[in-house]
Amino acid sequence: MNRLGAVLLMAAAALQAHGRVVNVAEHGVVPGADATLALGRLIESLDGEEGVTLLFPKGRYDFHAENAKEAYRPVANHDNGLKRMVFPLFGLKNIVIDGSGSLFMMHGRVVPITLEGVDGATLRNFTIDWIRSFHAELEVVERDAGSAVFEIDPQAYPYTIRNGELLFDRYGQEDPIGANIVFDPKTRAPIYNTDAFALNSWKPVKASHAGKNRVRIEGGFKEEPPPVGSVMIAYGVHPTSRLCPAIHVTNSKDLRIENVAVLDAGGMGLIVERTENIALEGMKVTSSAGRLVSTRADATHFIGCKGTIQVENCLFEHMLDDGINVHGAYVPVAEYLGNNQFLCDISHFQQWGLTFGAPGDRIALLSRLTVLPLFETSITGLKVLNEHRFIITVATLPEPLPDVPLSVENLSWHPELVMRNNTIRENRARSVLVTTKGPVLIENNYFSSQMHGILIEGDNNKWYESGAVGDVTIRSNRFVNIGYSCDNRYPLLASPLLNETQHLGEGRYHRNIRFIDNLIESFNGNLVEARSVEGLVVSGNTMVFSPSYPETEEGPAINLDYCDNVAIGNNLAKGFEHPLRIARTDSENLDIGMNRGFDASVQPLRAVAK
Repeated sequence: MNRLGAVLLMAAAALQAHGRVVNVAEHGVVPGADATLALGRLIESLDGEEGVTLLFPKGRYDFHAENAKEAYRPVANHDNGLKRMVFPLFGLKNIVIDGSGSLFMMHGRVVPITLEGVDGATLRNFTIDWIRSFHAELEVVERDAGSAVFEIDPQAYPYTIRNGELLFDRYGQEDPIGANIVFDPKTRAPIYNTDAFALNSWKPVKASHAGKNRVRIEGGFKEEPPPVGSVMIAYGVHPTSRLCPAIHVTNSKDLRIENVAVLDAGGMGLIVERTENIALEGMKVTSSAGRLVSTRADATHFIGCKGTIQVENCLFEHMLDDGINVHGAYVPVAEYLGNNQFLCDISHFQQWGLTFGAPGDRIALLSRLTVLPLFETSITGLKVLNEHRFIITVATLPEPLPDVPLSVENLSWHPELVMRNNTIRENRARSVLVTTKGPVLIENNYFSSQMHGILIEGDNNKWYESGAVGDVTIRSNRFVNIGYSCDNRYPLLASPLLNETQHLGEGRYHRNIRFIDNLIESFNGNLVEARSVEGLVVSGNTMVFSPSYPETEEGPAINLDYCDNVAIGNNLAKGFEHPLRIARTDSENLDIGMNRGFDASVQPLRAVAK
């Protein structure tokens, strides 16, 4: 355990010793009835009191949307709107929620736990679930060349067919199939090459009744209908498919979550914004016994945080998006107003309303063409106009102001990330996304995801997720069957995301990435892809062939593009029938030593200039 974890544990112990412990049953919060109103009144009574522990005797507690407190809330990487909150924890200090192993069952479109402006919080020993999921699971029972018959449990996933369209009743809202993916119930993960079996939302699709609890879907499959026995997951469309994260934290400090399980959510399991110091210990995001899928989106997601994010002994599985994502935000400059002021436009609709910064924060001006920094300054004033735009005043500016499209990035709010002894598996998308300027340590974890294992990206055109890394160590992890989406995926991909109007600049984007002593069980032979990285070490890794999926050659085992100061050596690959190549383009200062099992034509290779 590192220093942050020890500090938080001691703080929690001190709170229990000196704070008030409230048995919620004494305030009418009891199993067997809707406990929402009584809990809301209890939380209101805590205003101004510090160090309170809300203790739930073990049981199932039901919370309904009808009596939940409501407020308009922007939520990063979700859909903004009126949110009904079961635990509205605002402005509290050193609050503890102890569930004693209880189940918190949600009914309706609610956000179970909301923390805003909380200084010191511990959430522990409870499970969050919904009585009805935010996705539907459709088992394939028949198929032919252009159609498939699906069996649907009408109690778990109530539906109707109207004018040839299949619609699901999700708490009074009718949702179409929308985004969808096919899972394999044997592996509890996306099926191999799942995109081939998905429905294209823009293609005509006809739904019709095909017997009791059965629906035939004709047309619209990308390549062919999914196999009999597989399960299609349908999870709707924006802007209504990411309304209800399980836990939402903003503008807070010293958060600890331990032994908390999230079995479902109409969004992410945990979304944290502009918060300092977060520790997750033994958190689980997983599906219940009756479902294949857990959360609609990421298990955990952190935007614009600082201090330390510590994630240890956690299990994240069966999500419909990533395991963990840690990043900042690029905000484009719409106009220079003079007098050191910029009009800024939050471009991604799921970042609208984010808190970009405050006076005293250091920021960088960047070129939107190269995504490279041009100048550092600090914020002296910030005026929010609306969810989309704000005016920022800065201390100093370069003379002359660069004549290129500009963005701003907050440099003060970039956390350290420590990940140890976690399991992330059987989910759509990636295990880890990380773009932070703080030091990163990822060790002794198990990763098995449909797309890349670890993605170190950063982009200023699509998701606007910022943070060129400067110190990343990835060591002693186990990567299993990474990339069974079958489109050139890697255990590690480090590269900025550029669109057709952007280009690489004079400097490299990422720096100092070490991928060492990892075990990779692979069917495609892919190891590392890096673009615009200075200081890359790929050493001591063992890659063995996995027979779980057909062997494929999807690209070079190691692919370098516009990299500098790269050392690749002492890696071992075995069991592959196709050659494992090391490719390099426009890279310099390469030190490629012996790597057993790789194509001998590229080694040894020393100090190759651009």
